[in-house]
Amino acid sequence: MATAELCETYACVPSTERGRGILISGHPKTNSILYTNGRSVIILNLDNPLEVSVYAEHAYPATVARYSPNGEWIASADVSGTVRIWGTHSGFVLKKEFKVLTGRIDDLQWSPDGMRIVVCGEGKGKSLVRAFMWDSGTNVGEFDGHSRRVLSCGFKPTRPFRIATCGEDFLVNFYEGPPFRFKLSLRNHSNFVNCVRFSPDGSKFISVSSDKKGIIYDAKTGDKMGELSPDDGHKGSIYAVSWSSDGKQVLTVSADKTAKVWVISDDGNGKLVKTLTSPGTGGIDDMLVGCLWQNQHLVTVSLGGTISLFSANDLEKTPVILSGHMKNVTSLVVLKSDPKVILSTSYDGLIIKWIQGIGFSGKLQRRENSQIKCFAALEDELVTSGFDNKVWRVSIKNGECVEAEAIDVGSQPKDLTLAALSPELALVSIDSGVVLLRGSKVVSTINLGFTVTASVLAPDGSEAIIGGEDGKLHIYSVVGDSLTEEATLERHRGAVSVIRYSPDLSMFASGDLNREAIVWDRASREVKLKNMLYHTARINCLAWSPDNTKVATGSLDTCVIIYEIDKPASNRLTIKGAHLGGVYGLAFTDDYSVVSSGEDACVRVWKLVPQ
Repeated sequence: MATAELCETYACVPSTERGRGILISGHPKTNSILYTNGRSVIILNLDNPLEVSVYAEHAYPATVARYSPNGEWIASADVSGTVRIWGTHSGFVLKKEFKVLTGRIDDLQWSPDGMRIVVCGEGKGKSLVRAFMWDSGTNVGEFDGHSRRVLSCGFKPTRPFRIATCGEDFLVNFYEGPPFRFKLSLRNHSNFVNCVRFSPDGSKFISVSSDKKGIIYDAKTGDKMGELSPDDGHKGSIYAVSWSSDGKQVLTVSADKTAKVWVISDDGNGKLVKTLTSPGTGGIDDMLVGCLWQNQHLVTVSLGGTISLFSANDLEKTPVILSGHMKNVTSLVVLKSDPKVILSTSYDGLIIKWIQGIGFSGKLQRRENSQIKCFAALEDELVTSGFDNKVWRVSIKNGECVEAEAIDVGSQPKDLTLAALSPELALVSIDSGVVLLRGSKVVSTINLGFTVTASVLAPDGSEAIIGGEDGKLHIYSVVGDSLTEEATLERHRGAVSVIRYSPDLSMFASGDLNREAIVWDRASREVKLKNMLYHTARINCLAWSPDNTKVATGSLDTCVIIYEIDKPASNRLTIKGAHLGGVYGLAFTDDYSVVSSGEDACVRVWKLVPQ
């Protein structure tokens, strides 16, 4: 069998949370940035967004990751208070793991010599901030003076070393060391202080707050120097701030949906240079929660996870927009008319269009942004269903969603299929049976007398195969608006989770919750390929290659397995760890390219290379 090479990753976006800033950080020399989503740490190259690596070794959701000053190591932290330090080359080798806080870590900084790390966040008692030696984990100081969650910390990049922290007690605290000792508290803010950062030359530091203020201090003494001019200030909470590499300007982002570039004078006052806005829908998803000034890129991140890249050399230039999913990508559809176009959906209602070789090419905005559990698509129509009783039929014109109609099918849909050749006909399965739709009308609701778990409709609408919780496959002919049972196939030992016809309709394949898949011959209804028992958990999805020679299955066990129809199942090709947390979507774009999606909110394209 062939081998599979990962040729493209369409990255997930950073996980965000309403009312909180998030952290993105950059490589000291190149244009790689780091951010977190779920348990993954994403390494993304801003010069080529299809160049993505993912570190997936955290046992809990990751919160922050930063490169060491020499760019050789990454320290990443998670909600359990654990810090992992790992190499950036050859397989992300773990150097050390320390349990630093008793609660979530919100920020982490390296000392400029790469020997010490300071973290802050939540913890029991007084342990809200800790600094330690990167190789041994021994404490380097005592950090008193905060009473509530500490949201951000900064390490002065020049000697004498200083550490500044800020948090939900409205304080900015200043420590001298090493070993670090509390020096003073700055009480200039009247709300949560969200972010504190030292300038690269070590002369100043700035704090920004939900009181809409930004204040600049002397980095050596901690005295207040000045502030960002309130006349042109943000109209909402400021969540993050980042210095330019020459230390003369800062970038701020706010809940008012704007980013602002400020020039900082030597006396520590900030004058507005430009207000940056990103194209958006104007909803709360456009609030900005993270930013980074990375060489010539000004990076902002919105609550919806959209990353906008502005050019530092030309602030007038329209930003480059990168986006993707934040949640589990539960389904993938490749358009027949243009197999390079991939549509992916996540249950939060996001539908994204990707183009192979290019990546993100836009979101399909529906007027009703309902949740999506089942999804089917043709060139000019999407059909979706969520966690209520509705099925939505949405028309598409020129890549935009136009009118949408909701059909109440009386029960929550389990599965839905369109008859590709007569697309007004749709089959929707519900617990007790199936519902046939013609256009937006329910033409019949049929109680089948068993619990339905999966279904598929032949492209010409003449046959339906319906899988039950009992593992049986029931084959029906569709005549008019009714179903006539033709046969029952009993081979599965678990509830059927997915059924798909082969493109030439000579076969069909089914998968179950007991980790087995079966390929059947359609005419004789005999098993064509058996012993497809190589997953270690339930099968979530299944796809055929366009030439009918291969079947791919995706499972909760994180693997994709590709079988050749005319070879024994033991000849399979396994892609291990295709998606952290499980594979939920699968499709072929051509005979040798497989697209997969999963719990990690990423979409990946694999090339099958014949041996």
